[in-house]
Amino acid sequence: MIDLHYWPTPNGKKVTILLEELGMPYKIMPVNIGMGDQFTAEFLEMNPNHRMPVMVDHAPKDGGKPLVVFESGAIMMYLAEKAGKFYPQDLRARHEVNEWLIWQMANQGPKSGECGHFRRVDTKEHGEQDYAVRRFTDEVNRLYGVLNNRLYKHEYLAGDQYTIADMICYPWTLNWKFQGQDIEEFKYFKRWFEMMGARPAVQKGMAAGADLSVDREKLPPEEQARIRKMLYNQRARPVPV
Repeated sequence: MIDLHYWPTPNGKKVTILLEELGMPYKIMPVNIGMGDQFTAEFLEMNPNHRMPVMVDHAPKDGGKPLVVFESGAIMMYLAEKAGKFYPQDLRARHEVNEWLIWQMANQGPKSGECGHFRRVDTKEHGEQDYAVRRFTDEVNRLYGVLNNRLYKHEYLAGDQYTIADMICYPWTLNWKFQGQDIEEFKYFKRWFEMMGARPAVQKGMAAGADLSVDREKLPPEEQARIRKMLYNQRARPVPV
């Protein structure tokens, strides 16, 4: 059994898509990142970077104690390798998947996250964000162009077979409109986007934990302020004494 410490965000949904595609049994262990569950001592033992998702495999292939893996890309590589699916064994094909996996972790995810952050900043409280909004909206547009040009040449991101490279990128594209993009600008990306969204396992993975979401706008103002203070402008944690 896989325990998935999870909250329904794009980074969490990457992993639930893969688990659904594999048909691998898993249990969601909610980590309410809006309330600070990721900062508990128990969670930090699993992930010193205090970010979800974190996976615990209670039946690793080596037969040893439960194996803990953090970082969504590392989790997906582990699960796909364990199952022998969606992660080719051929040297060249595998490293093509690795390229797009790392591209997503280093580019698409962080830049899309910053784009969303600055586009929803309260300008009355923090001032105009025009430069940051333009900077990250344009960068996300460039990244959609990267996807579009790749998918002009190939059916899937890592070539002609569906892999974890596709699964890891898809959840970050659902909010293309909020990211200030026009999907009609990217014909070949749109074809892939619609094909991905039609897969039953993708739909199930995207819906996982839908009942966990919390609308922060409905919380009392003082609670919203507490959450912002806790989540934003984090600095280094001291070494435990």
